Amino acid sequence: MEVLNNFKSLFLSVWEKGILGIDFFQILVGLGIFLLFLVFRGLISRLIIKKLEIISKRTTNKLDDTFVKSMMGPARFLPIVLGVFFASYYMSFSDDMRDFVDNLNRTLITILIFWIIHQIIEPISYILSGLDKILTRELIGWIIKSLKILIFILGAAAVLELWGIKIGPIIAGLGLFGVAVALGAQDLFKNLISGILVLVEKRFRMGDWIRVDGIIEGVVEKIGFRSTVIRKFDKSLAIIPNFQFAENAVINVSQTTNWLISWIITLQYDTTVDQLKTIRNQIEEHINKSEDFDQSIGVAVRVDKFADSSIDMYVRCFSKTNSWNEWLKVKENLALSIKQIVETNKASFAFPSQSIYVEKK
Repeated sequence: MEVLNNFKSLFLSVWEKGILGIDFFQILVGLGIFLLFLVFRGLISRLIIKKLEIISKRTTNKLDDTFVKSMMGPARFLPIVLGVFFASYYMSFSDDMRDFVDNLNRTLITILIFWIIHQIIEPISYILSGLDKILTRELIGWIIKSLKILIFILGAAAVLELWGIKIGPIIAGLGLFGVAVALGAQDLFKNLISGILVLVEKRFRMGDWIRVDGIIEGVVEKIGFRSTVIRKFDKSLAIIPNFQFAENAVINVSQTTNWLISWIITLQYDTTVDQLKTIRNQIEEHINKSEDFDQSIGVAVRVDKFADSSIDMYVRCFSKTNSWNEWLKVKENLALSIKQIVETNKASFAFPSQSIYVEKK
């Protein structure tokens, strides 16, 4: 009997002292409060968020859809913050422990606030998309990413300050370290600045067909901080440093409005002057009357020069279409028409040839 009484006394003593001076009853109640808020978190996910998703999908505006989606994480984190707060304030802590718990609550609240700010940045991108005449879609993406990184850094700094870790000396130390890194990362900054220039000057966008002579030709898939990803026409991927687009001429083929046709038509030397004039006039007339060519830019059909084995006629015109495939069709039709005109006038095309004269002694 005495043993049972001793066990009872010891059990009650442990129960009252509990863990870190908190009796087990308070711990159990605190856990119950926290679990209650976890249940509330599940209700938020199943009822409130889904209801907001249904409402936002009824509208044609994507801004509310993005806002609801971006707020899912913070909304599910809020019950955890409240659960820890109410559970901790129900329990009795020592002064030192209370300071630790208060800092823990401040940390969770700080994380929640900066998380909300971080998530709000995403819907802002839809507002900025209305400025597409000033800012490109890619540049807006860069701004959004930069803001998110900045908010993350500020949030981390705020949390460190709560725990007494001064960020001033850390920044000062990083300043010296940054100088050393900058010396070894000149290419990185050169590519970064070049990428910004590409976006600000709107040289090309994602989906554009570009050509940099001697370097790359293909369709832009992604414009990154350091490099640009281009899908070549054989479906292989090329990752090109951004400085290449700042230091070299970039031809944006997708922005072509009138495709050029520039040919040298070679005719045999036995072609008469009348034949040359007739062929020239008929080719020029064909181009000027055709709906496939933009005559306002200029049409040129002229006898150009006497080459080694031919009389060269220069033909230069521009198609109306901005489609590469349609341009190929227009060019083919013009080639067939020129051949028909030459043959109708009983002339012939020349080809490289040499005459060899043998002198008899």
